[in-house]
Amino acid sequence: MSRGTRRDVMLGGAAALAAGSRAFAAEGDAVYFGGPILTMDDARPRAEALAVRGGRILAVGGRDEVMAKAGRGARLVDLGGRALLPGFVDPHGHVSFVGLQAISANLLPAPDGEGDSVAALQRVTRAWIEANRPFIDRYKLVMGFGYDDSQLRELRHPTRRELDEISAEVPVLFIHQSGHLGVANSKALETAGISAATPDPQGGVFRREPGGREPNGVMEEHAFMGVMGKLLSRFDLDANLKMIAEGVKLYTRYGYTTCQDGKSSSGGVKALQLAASRGMLTADVVAYPDVLTATDVVVPPLLSRTYANRFRVGGVKLSIDGSPQGKTAWLSQPYYVPPEGQSAAYAGYPAVPVDQCLAAIDKAFANGWQILVHANGDAAIDVLIAGVREATRKHGPGDRRPVLIHGQTAREDQVDACKALGIIPSFFPMHTFYWGDWHRDSVLGPVRAENISPTGWALRRGMMFTTHHDAPVANPDSIRVLSATVTRRTRSGDILGPHQRVPVDVALKAMTLWPAYQHFEQETKGSLVAGKLADFALLSQDPTAVDPEKLASLKVVETIKEGVSIWRG
Repeated sequence: MSRGTRRDVMLGGAAALAAGSRAFAAEGDAVYFGGPILTMDDARPRAEALAVRGGRILAVGGRDEVMAKAGRGARLVDLGGRALLPGFVDPHGHVSFVGLQAISANLLPAPDGEGDSVAALQRVTRAWIEANRPFIDRYKLVMGFGYDDSQLRELRHPTRRELDEISAEVPVLFIHQSGHLGVANSKALETAGISAATPDPQGGVFRREPGGREPNGVMEEHAFMGVMGKLLSRFDLDANLKMIAEGVKLYTRYGYTTCQDGKSSSGGVKALQLAASRGMLTADVVAYPDVLTATDVVVPPLLSRTYANRFRVGGVKLSIDGSPQGKTAWLSQPYYVPPEGQSAAYAGYPAVPVDQCLAAIDKAFANGWQILVHANGDAAIDVLIAGVREATRKHGPGDRRPVLIHGQTAREDQVDACKALGIIPSFFPMHTFYWGDWHRDSVLGPVRAENISPTGWALRRGMMFTTHHDAPVANPDSIRVLSATVTRRTRSGDILGPHQRVPVDVALKAMTLWPAYQHFEQETKGSLVAGKLADFALLSQDPTAVDPEKLASLKVVETIKEGVSIWRG
């Protein structure tokens, strides 16, 4: 925020200074006024002023009332017409992986990058190589993040031979925007030990050259994850800590004061803990380690409802299937247009055998762990519902708050089941903008695509739901999340499923109060109520007062964590 739009003055002005004004009680102690204050509190949705003391909200209400409670010596912050909201709470993302994106070549298509063709991907990567020679010399790896075959002029994935044109001597890895697929050049495949004789792993595919067994460089799900893991193992502690710091920094730029690290590895949790101990986390980070591979770190004191140096482990994460835009999500009905080499009956596949998924859900319930379950396709969602139903029957009722992550193709009967079982849906409505046209024309067809991320169905059932960005699948852009949830506009301008739109005030709760509840943090975050943490996002305008079609033009101008500014535009 510019100096001209934020005015900090001492209460009492010159008279107080002449008398020797008292020092502030703490760096962030202040009274905010002069702009709309949206509290997300149904008892008082809006306020004239808000006071902060000691990192918590002291008072919210009328200006005179708040001033009286704040007392002399408080700093006055004139919002200048800007809107003050609770800090955004991330219900699902990958903050460490966001840091990987931040240190990679930007292959995203418009509006977030220039990746509109294979030639453009090559050009951007070559420019990144020239600017990052020390990184490449140290780690012997070239990385690009965010290409999207649905937005490339060729409407296909690049191949290993096209990546070989960038470099034949150094491994080159391109990560698909979904994070579920990728492309490796010949050197990267060789380094990872992949050849024509390598079989497809369970829950993954190495795509092959036409008419042969030679890998063409494109990898799906566990095939991709395995190769990426081998290549990223070259990173040392410095690189991993830098990724964490860069990830948190990008989150705070968009008003997030609580970040999530979904499907963390054991090593990832330990790196986050180290970063926290070194004071590197400006925002809170809650991790959900992989329930299949990383439960060794799901133990106290890491597993806790309270933060230590802004970090805690909140539970576990399970991924049942893949990506709808990558056509690896597991559907009950075939894809509208099957991917290359697949039959008309192709409906995706589970990333993990069903019996393992059910056992993982049962394990979480037995241990009292909150479980977040990635299930994009409705066949995968059926497994989640069956698992939660059986685990509840076996272990009894309780306040566990299991979460359906994405639920892109949830059917109406599945939304009913989530309500009955206490499963919180965390939807991904940004898909309506980024891939809505692709879902309509290629992935699901015009009928099923209308109901992706069915927030309207949840709202009409009186359900609490949350909305996320799944960064780095998309930037952790809170404003894009808000706009997509309210308008459901696609890139082409179509409205995908107008009956699934929700009002602005509901969309804001799905980014603040309701994800705080999802994380068991509703007593300290998510609304502007006396006693809660002074976590704020300051927006350029009141989102409830602008034309919904112009929501995407709003800006986050400042992010405040416990009364202290941690990002300012």
